[in-house]
Amino acid sequence: MNPSLRDEATYEQDRLERYVRKQEQETGLSRREILKKLFGASVGLASAAAFTGRAYAAEPLPPIVKPTPNDKFITLSTNRETRFEALKGVGEVTPAALFFIRNHTTTPRIDGATWSLRIEGPGVTNPRNFTLADLEALPQVTQTRAIECAGNGRSFYGSQQGTAGSGTAWRLGAIGVGTWTGVRLSTLLELAGLKNTAVDILPEGLDDVFPAAGTHVSRPLPIERATDDDVLVVTKLNGETLPQDHGYPARLLVPGWIGIANIKWLGKITVAEEALFNYFNTTQYTFIGGSYGPLGPSSPVLGRQVVKSAFELPFPATFTAGLKLITGRSWSAHGTIKRVDVSFDEGTTWTRAVLKNRGNDPQGWVEWQVQWNAKAGSYGLKARATDSAGNVQPVTTPFNTNGYQFDAIVRHPAVVS
Repeated sequence: MNPSLRDEATYEQDRLERYVRKQEQETGLSRREILKKLFGASVGLASAAAFTGRAYAAEPLPPIVKPTPNDKFITLSTNRETRFEALKGVGEVTPAALFFIRNHTTTPRIDGATWSLRIEGPGVTNPRNFTLADLEALPQVTQTRAIECAGNGRSFYGSQQGTAGSGTAWRLGAIGVGTWTGVRLSTLLELAGLKNTAVDILPEGLDDVFPAAGTHVSRPLPIERATDDDVLVVTKLNGETLPQDHGYPARLLVPGWIGIANIKWLGKITVAEEALFNYFNTTQYTFIGGSYGPLGPSSPVLGRQVVKSAFELPFPATFTAGLKLITGRSWSAHGTIKRVDVSFDEGTTWTRAVLKNRGNDPQGWVEWQVQWNAKAGSYGLKARATDSAGNVQPVTTPFNTNGYQFDAIVRHPAVVS
């Protein structure tokens, strides 16, 4: 096993090279012809056929099940962004009721009593189904980790840097930190007879077919990452049954990787002996546009999530003059947060914030606070985090057309009267 392949960007380049070499041997096509065929299609090689016998109602239903009041969430089409001011005082773990929702289509209504997860494909010797009872009877693992949409912060490409990215215009609330309970994916793969020739898995959701992809939401995952101890098939969030909007009966948890890797409403996992490609790891979730250029084999893929910070304040914020305790959160998938600096004068001067939970997990976040003697006027508040790997939030983020992984320092407008 190559440990470097646990990094998504390294893995994607490696898998592309492996695929090209195999295709050259099997088809006689040139490298250029193979790459043209792969990236010329809007839907890649691993597009899945529609599931049969889906265990939820076919009639039109509201796209989201749980209440999402306007004082807690921002409505963005089929998605709901958590307002950061709603997280003030709730602690490290995000309550299920406040967890953001990223839906490509709508939340499916699945009957857990008849549902099962199918593991199959040429990379296993014992294809089998796992019911919900089967999963819960296996050794359980609990861990507190973040899930964050790759487009979290997308709106600031336009509002702050002048060039808007396409897609849902998230501010910073497309993230939640949950305590997840489930079974290691490696355990299920072993029970299905994982071969040592396995290369990729393809987890697929039971939500409706995503029209642009022509398939259910799915994204290949390398066997090196799939068999890590922290990758789980989870059935509980914060000690309770996994809510419908968050993947019931079971979802994948891949800590540190972009949100799309954490497939909700799992229905099938295909284990392959070759590299897999589809819409969700070629056309989407790659860096294109701007200095990255057009979509093609040289387009960088998204890697681990980046370091970010957010104030627990309305956007924009309003205050009366006087001494204020300002709170916020910072996070990074590359390490723990070691330092947060806050500016109340557009970045001219900085004050070190006090970290509340200094032992924060590298796939969680840290809460922080700082005192501000607020005087009448208009301000741009800024927070800048540094993680244990030495990553510091930059002043700007290079633009990409899809607006992914905005990690620059965000200007938070505030007015004091």
